Amino acid sequence: MSKITAAITAVGSYVPDFVLSNKVLETMVDTNDEWITTRTGIKERRILNVPGQGTSYLAIQAANQLITKHNINPKEIDCVIVATATPDMPVAATAVYTATQIGAVNAFAYDLQAACSSFLYGMSNAAAYIESGRYKKVLLIGADKMSSIIDYTDRTTCIIFGDGAGAVLFEPNNEGLGLQDEYLRSDGIGRAHLKIDAGGSILPASIETVTNKQHFVFQDGKTVFKFAVSNMADVCEKILDRNNLSKRDIDWLVPHQANMRIIDATANRLDLEESKVLKNIEKYGNTTSATLPLLLAEFESRFKKGDNLIFAAFGGGFTWGSVYLKWAYNTKTN
Repeated sequence: MSKITAAITAVGSYVPDFVLSNKVLETMVDTNDEWITTRTGIKERRILNVPGQGTSYLAIQAANQLITKHNINPKEIDCVIVATATPDMPVAATAVYTATQIGAVNAFAYDLQAACSSFLYGMSNAAAYIESGRYKKVLLIGADKMSSIIDYTDRTTCIIFGDGAGAVLFEPNNEGLGLQDEYLRSDGIGRAHLKIDAGGSILPASIETVTNKQHFVFQDGKTVFKFAVSNMADVCEKILDRNNLSKRDIDWLVPHQANMRIIDATANRLDLEESKVLKNIEKYGNTTSATLPLLLAEFESRFKKGDNLIFAAFGGGFTWGSVYLKWAYNTKTN
């Protein structure tokens, strides 16, 4: 009997309609299009600006697109994982509500939080469930409403983040396709450099914390950039070495879309030509848990069965890692 591997068999995505461009940001904070583009590669980002709609709305839209596009019966889904740093609310998992709303009534569900590495870590979880042989369909969704935790008077963060969601379905594969290897890392040294001070058990919400804007993201950009550049490249090289892969064996690099300079630095370390490096940061900014599945959804039509994809991400905490996956299908075209 051949070994069961966990393959991605379907993808879906959703981004809100409202576009927050650099030109609009120029009217909100002391910045300009050239400054933002030069330092980040971002031209615009999507914002979910409808009252009462949170991360679950984004996740549900992405999941429903996947279900419709690939004709999936939601009752057959065994597990729903929502990778997110911006859950709808504390305690009540966003994934549970999402699963119910999409009709995955037979699935168990939970949230996974590892900042910008959440989806990457989620791939590990989803694959382990499939490889165990106990589950046949695991839906992994990366979704974040970053606009809900951004201070739009802080030019160091408001220029970076956007809202969006992407979803993938993992199923068993007997051809050796799917997730091949993973190398996941973390280091608590990053706790002080990318965080939200208030709202947790150490500093619960109060009038003072709201007044002091302690519920918004704080980022020490220079430190985060330094760690991200070195660590994303390091884990990619580790994955290649462990699997005896050369740059010629890589069909696609799927990097977290945090900053164009980080993406380019990672690609340069691997000596990859630009045509193999997936990018959409110019349109969406950093959507945190959604960047990797949004890339898969956008470039799905280019992937061929058997292609080697190398994923890489870096997030607050610090968390980071790389995944090696063989693509399992050719996209059907109408």
